Amino acid sequence: MNRRCDFCYRLCSLDDGAIGICGVRQNQGDRVVTLGWGEVVALALDPVEKKPLYHYKPGHHTLSVALFGCNFRCSFCQNYSISQPQYHSARTRGTMEPMEVVALALSHNSPSISFTYSEPMVWQDWMIEVATGAKEAGLATIMVTNGSFSSAALTRLLPLIDAFNVDLKGDEAFYRTVCASHRKPVLDGIEAISRAGNHLEVTTMVIEGVHTPAILDDLAAALVQRKIAVWHLSRYVPHYHGPEAATGEAYVRQSCERAHANGITHVYAGNCRFDRTTYCPVCARPLIGRSDAAISSTLVDGVCPGCGHRLYGHFPP
Repeated sequence: MNRRCDFCYRLCSLDDGAIGICGVRQNQGDRVVTLGWGEVVALALDPVEKKPLYHYKPGHHTLSVALFGCNFRCSFCQNYSISQPQYHSARTRGTMEPMEVVALALSHNSPSISFTYSEPMVWQDWMIEVATGAKEAGLATIMVTNGSFSSAALTRLLPLIDAFNVDLKGDEAFYRTVCASHRKPVLDGIEAISRAGNHLEVTTMVIEGVHTPAILDDLAAALVQRKIAVWHLSRYVPHYHGPEAATGEAYVRQSCERAHANGITHVYAGNCRFDRTTYCPVCARPLIGRSDAAISSTLVDGVCPGCGHRLYGHFPP
């Protein structure tokens, strides 16, 4: 019997035994299941800034976890060995029950669990069980995602995920040729999260010569329209089947300055040796300093002590 998966925008229609584009969703006759359910392929305790999230409880460590799979085919994928179907059988995995992950986070005094590294959307049944347990235990939940949700997935996930980082990868041509996907579902996902009021930051990996100033201006306009306050522009370095030349740091700096001029309140450069300080957008006072060693803050319950402006985000009191 043909069955449909509703985990992402593709809504794959699967004959009995067929596997979806993600490589892990299979029709097993009576239902669509996630192959490798609970088989963890990556597990680490990370600074939340690594997600990247700069405005969500800065300075804390989050338990990061991933299962296998992705519904995109990005030629530059940074985690291709745990996302692309041709590598699935080569992975050695240990199974973790959802409450084992919650218990591990608690044992490490991690105030949050992050679903990250691969594409959590395609293993959201397991993620939902972990997130439900995390919420019951008083832990926060974070999802790092390509953002190509189905409407059903958003209905399920928005009440369970506290903070999102969504990749906005480029224009429609980039999505078609580089990711084998489409941009509109991602913009729709960003808009839905923004409207719902969940914490949201957006990341774009900037490939010099591909992400032209005009394309980045277009992305900035789309984000401003959706009331996005935090945009991370990450420097591309060669990986997988992507371009052989790394993006220059100067180009990322210029792109950040342009994004800020185009109306994004907080713009940060990733994979660069630049200042990562958060400044007050009203009085320009430095509020959150970031170094490899520590995070320092002069915020008072999320408020600038200089002018009283309340910063976008969630900050310790």
